[in-house]
Amino acid sequence: MSTTDALTIETPTGLVRATAGPRRTDCVVFELHGAMRGSVHVTGTQHPRHWDQFTAVRACLGPVDAFETTAPDDVLPRLAHGRIGYHGSITRYPGDYGDYGDYGDYPEVSVYPLSTAAGNEPSPKTAATLTAVLRACADDVAQRDDLSLILDASRLRKTPSLLRFLNWAAAHADAEAVRCTAESQSAHPARKAAVASWWTVARWFTTHPHPVLLLMLADYCGSLSRHIHVMEWKAPYFADRAAEDRARADKFRAEVASLRAQQQRGRTRRRGTQSSPGTKETV
Repeated sequence: MSTTDALTIETPTGLVRATAGPRRTDCVVFELHGAMRGSVHVTGTQHPRHWDQFTAVRACLGPVDAFETTAPDDVLPRLAHGRIGYHGSITRYPGDYGDYGDYGDYPEVSVYPLSTAAGNEPSPKTAATLTAVLRACADDVAQRDDLSLILDASRLRKTPSLLRFLNWAAAHADAEAVRCTAESQSAHPARKAAVASWWTVARWFTTHPHPVLLLMLADYCGSLSRHIHVMEWKAPYFADRAAEDRARADKFRAEVASLRAQQQRGRTRRRGTQSSPGTKETV
């Protein structure tokens, strides 16, 4: 589906018209007219907590995906009577992301920091204009009949880089789990030794009371008593951390398996398309 009718967007700086060009496999580019000039690039992206699920759309100021390519300053969107180009993006998540916000059936939007090409913060009025335009373009793509094709194509394009990241993340989480387990296990003998030392000093103080021995038994920063408290806290804390890291590593590996399975299904569909005369691939 390609949209030929322009969106009319009310903004603090005036009306902006955004016209969608034909779908470019995994994205749609809107051309801006009226109170803003330039373009907005909209593509598919993943759930913020589930890297294998492509169910969100991201709108970036400029003709390219700003998370992968930096657009030249001279093609960045700007106000109709201004010379300053702007960076920024929003990501629109479906309203059924129950673990991402209490918004019911309403979509949630995350705004990436808006800035001028020189890195300065735009005025509140300009920021509101940019956000309104990005939101309108993202909303339009999210309601297209061919959204599933955009999301599928976005996932296929980004799968190789996501696999590299998730494999690294799983290995890092595994290493952290090993480190935390070692920290937890070392705390047990350290606490036992510190308790034994404390009771030894206590017995000395009972038979030979002395201010130095009393100081050794007191609870203050760096004391034997404080060291015992730290070891008592350290063992269960790092045990919990290790369990969390193991669960995180398992989650990353499950997402790797899911992405590879989806990648394989995509290849199978493409081979099926090539072997069936008269058919056309839609992704």
